[in-house]
Amino acid sequence: MSETPLRRFELRVNGEQHDLTVPAHRTLLEVLREDLRLTGTKHGCELGECGACTVLVDGVPRLSCITLPAQVAGREVTTIEGLASAGALHPLQESFASLGAAQCGYCTPGMIVTAAALLDQEPDPDVDRIRDALAG
Repeated sequence: MSETPLRRFELRVNGEQHDLTVPAHRTLLEVLREDLRLTGTKHGCELGECGACTVLVDGVPRLSCITLPAQVAGREVTTIEGLASAGALHPLQESFASLGAAQCGYCTPGMIVTAAALLDQEPDPDVDRIRDALAG
């Protein structure tokens, strides 16, 4: 029986540095959820189509289900958990919750992370730009 090759890398997630050794085939999504126990980022299609697994890499939305950790080594990864500050929810998290925008809630973390990136780049986007950004 052949052993799964391991890969060692440093990953910065939500402002914290992590030194990890994981199977080389493991995706960023799997590392976030299984190794770092950051379960806000969700498994969805695992094909890079639905957006449930969206995280920010240096402030830009990225689908973690089709990203290898080595691809983001040395860069800042922000998950839905990382948007909160000093124990307070991000304004987008508060808005989604207060307006009942979560639906079932499964895709919500990816939508919020994507919306946060959009608003950081473009503080007053029009409806078409918002729809385009949240398209998945």
